[in-house]
Amino acid sequence: MVIRWLLAGLLACLALPVAADAPRRVVSVNLCTDQLAMMLAAPGQLVSVSYLARDPASSAMPEAAAGLPLNHGLAEEIFLLRPDLVLAGTWTTPATVDLLRRVGVPVAVFQPEDDLAGIRANMRRMGEVLGREAEAEALIARFDADLARLDDAPAPRPRAAIYAANGYTLGSDSLAGQIVILGGHANIADELGLAGGSTLPLESLLLSQPDLLILGRRYPGHSRGEDMMDHPALRSVMRDTPFVVMSDPDWVCGTPRILRAAESLRTAGGLAP
Repeated sequence: MVIRWLLAGLLACLALPVAADAPRRVVSVNLCTDQLAMMLAAPGQLVSVSYLARDPASSAMPEAAAGLPLNHGLAEEIFLLRPDLVLAGTWTTPATVDLLRRVGVPVAVFQPEDDLAGIRANMRRMGEVLGREAEAEALIARFDADLARLDDAPAPRPRAAIYAANGYTLGSDSLAGQIVILGGHANIADELGLAGGSTLPLESLLLSQPDLLILGRRYPGHSRGEDMMDHPALRSVMRDTPFVVMSDPDWVCGTPRILRAAESLRTAGGLAP
């Protein structure tokens, strides 16, 4: 599914030129705008992406970024690239955005996506700012078609719990929570009134008896926040409960790649794709 829409998007980008009034030199300084821009930009239109775009631990498209110059989000280096549009996120350093605007560089700031409507809105807006509206609508259509192929979940839905460093969990008012829903599961965080992001006490996790555990990814080195992931009680639950580890690149940004994350939950939970 993912390969199909990625190849289709690449063919569309190769086939259709950028509009005459579209920006010719675009720089992205945010991981999520990197990926949307790489999906939709015309050949040669995107002249730099953030250094995270090539990091396979963070980016879902490191191969696509391999041939693009990288930036570290510094106003000085971005200005020297002579962009006529900079793509940023709401978490981009405000001083960088302000300084670029003060020297006359247009900056388009994108909100983080936390639901399907937000994903479609950002794909559509990226198409607009790049002058690639037709390509954006085609990408949205492929996304919706692939979304429709996900079978309905059984009723009642099996129950899943996200559990990451520091006992952090996410409910349905988040992108991760939406992925849980697409993955055919009910979210224990919602049952406990934690629709946004919050700490899930280990005792509450154990008493909820989830059908699937969605564990935060472990990183090299040692973090005291990850000590709870080694708790004997959690390890005991993991022996009897299916679990999956979040693949961060598919969970972080609101792109069609979230469908791959949803499919991994369905597979881990024994549900039809």
